[in-house]
Amino acid sequence: METSLYRSQTDRLIGGVCGGIAEYLRISATPVRVYFLLLAFTTGIGWLLYLILWAALPYPGEGTFGSPGAVRQGIGEIAGKARDLGDDVRRAVRQPDPQIGVALGVALMLIGTLALLRNLGIPGLGWLNEGLVWPLLLLIGGIVLIWRLPR
Repeated sequence: METSLYRSQTDRLIGGVCGGIAEYLRISATPVRVYFLLLAFTTGIGWLLYLILWAALPYPGEGTFGSPGAVRQGIGEIAGKARDLGDDVRRAVRQPDPQIGVALGVALMLIGTLALLRNLGIPGLGWLNEGLVWPLLLLIGGIVLIWRLPR
């Protein structure tokens, strides 16, 4: 039996999984992407689920869910993206972007400062812990990224 759930060829950021689910549900892809990110960063299962769906979901007209052709194509795309990511990382290491270096330096300094303050045992700073610091850093980073987007 053929399913109408496919990966999207038009609404895709990585593999088209979230776009395809959104098209199937007839909603915007943004909440689906947020859901996968929440699953990924809170339980870790979001990464695995996304990869499984990427490998198993075909594009429209190119097979059925989990068919050998769809899985072969999905795994091939995953391997291609992994190679591209490796090439990008190698290029970034050979020719580092000064802005990224500054951002990483500031992030490391902030994390180090927070860890130092927490370990000094200063009264009133007991609220500084990993359960608060990481989500706070992610929130600030997201706000900065959105704020810097072209209008």
